[in-house]
Amino acid sequence: MKIKCLLVDDEPLAIKLLQNHLAQMDAFEVVATCSTAIKALELLRTLAVDLMFLDIEMPQIKGIDFLKGLKDPPAVIITTAYREYAIDGYDLDIIDYLLKPITFERFFKAVDRYLRSRNAENPVAAVATQNSYLFLKSGLRSHRLNMADILYIESIKDDIRVVYENSSINIKYKISDLETDIRLFSLLRVHRSFIVNMAKMTSFTANDIAIGNKTIPIGPNYKAYVLRKLQELRLNL
Repeated sequence: MKIKCLLVDDEPLAIKLLQNHLAQMDAFEVVATCSTAIKALELLRTLAVDLMFLDIEMPQIKGIDFLKGLKDPPAVIITTAYREYAIDGYDLDIIDYLLKPITFERFFKAVDRYLRSRNAENPVAAVATQNSYLFLKSGLRSHRLNMADILYIESIKDDIRVVYENSSINIKYKISDLETDIRLFSLLRVHRSFIVNMAKMTSFTANDIAIGNKTIPIGPNYKAYVLRKLQELRLNL
């Protein structure tokens, strides 16, 4: 069966672009489009929707406020021209955050993440994911990262430095493009410049996380989300 998509955006050109992108992928089907959150709510009550593409700046109710009010939302990919809403979006467990204008390459990464997240809902698939590799393409070269062995990832200008126990590697890649990929593993972005492997954490405070001898700050914009995740980790121990 095809994956049923709802497109919510008050810009007709934005809706058209998403329709064109989805038309190139046989696994997806657009079941409805609308321009307001109120209409989207009506559609969600009457249609089976697997994946919703949701704009933020819309009349009457913003996309983020609409999403916060949904009791049982479908998977969501945010589409917007405003980068500053990213933290709110990830706090609501969205699949991805696409900045307009949305290229097909970036769109493809987002729906691929959605497909992988569906697989991860299966406990057997989730275990396999924890032990798998992630490939990052930088120029003509693809780098294979063993996710379970990573200590932390640091952003250095336009590169990231992936740090292991006894080695590290620099890759020309943006940390923001990596953020959603790592959510399928035990990694968490805690600062605009740092992603940490929660399984490698040795201690933490309200302001930082320690991994061995390395102390990594918790950024002010990430603090509420990170501390909540740390509390969940303590409760599950």
